[in-house]
Amino acid sequence: MPQLNAILETALYVDDLPRARAFYEADLGLRLLFGNRRMCAFDVGGRSVLLLFLRGGSNEPMPTPGGTIPAHDGAGPLHVGFAVSGDELGAWEARLQERGIPVESRTTWSRGGTSVYFRDPDGHLLELATPGLWETY
Repeated sequence: MPQLNAILETALYVDDLPRARAFYEADLGLRLLFGNRRMCAFDVGGRSVLLLFLRGGSNEPMPTPGGTIPAHDGAGPLHVGFAVSGDELGAWEARLQERGIPVESRTTWSRGGTSVYFRDPDGHLLELATPGLWETY
């Protein structure tokens, strides 16, 4: 069987793209790779891409010079977990507090990892997770 190597992109759907872009750039420090009225793409650790789509903005197929991107959309609060080092989790918690972002929960896992949960402006559940969460992480 052919192998899947990684998750390259993860998408969230937002109601206010400028507000979401500002949150992910200013509050989480992600670097913008691409942005327009319909979507933004952010580099995450040089290994993956977080896509933010304006909710309802991708309900039609999107022709590109290289082919067509099929229609897609999402609703409701979704979840994305970000990998962070154990040494930096405290700094992340301090940053969230400085930025006025409430931590909703903190969980210590049986493998030794720790997760901190909070929400973005659209109510999506975001997680900062240290190694030890999963068998593979």
